[in-house]
Amino acid sequence: MRNVVLYLAMSLDGYLADKNGGVDWLGGDGSDPAAAGSYPAFYETIDTVVMGWNTYHQIITELSPGINPYQGKKCYVFTHRELENTPEFSFVNKPAAAFLAELKQQPGKDIWICGGANLVQQLIRADQVDRYCISVIPTLLGGGIPVFPQDCEERPLKLVRTECYNGITDLVYVRR
Repeated sequence: MRNVVLYLAMSLDGYLADKNGGVDWLGGDGSDPAAAGSYPAFYETIDTVVMGWNTYHQIITELSPGINPYQGKKCYVFTHRELENTPEFSFVNKPAAAFLAELKQQPGKDIWICGGANLVQQLIRADQVDRYCISVIPTLLGGGIPVFPQDCEERPLKLVRTECYNGITDLVYVRR
């Protein structure tokens, strides 16, 4: 069965984005700027990308305009908007946890939850995350959009891997 993987970066104080939703602070400390990090190897393990509307909009308008950074992957965008699917993105207007439970039963590689906070928090609350891959960025934001919901039940996890590069620490946890 496929795994649902939360792979994202957060500030040392637990934020996914700054107070304005910006991610300009993502990056290491400059000690090894050529380090590839864990992303290339991770990307090979997935064939499906899921995200919320805000993340999708930020990607297509700001971070990667005119270029689909997930070429060759099936991409689902969760939204309440009624939108026509495109060859690159399918828009989903149904409960995320139920949709992910169905996706997990289909054949394929792992499923990546790439953002945003609302979707991430819904899936954590619903206990739909099988593996947490968190890249801790050496920055304190002092506020912003938190990664983890404040009203979640306890989730015991087991640390299975760490990796450090360019001042970034990757933490990989699975359910205990």
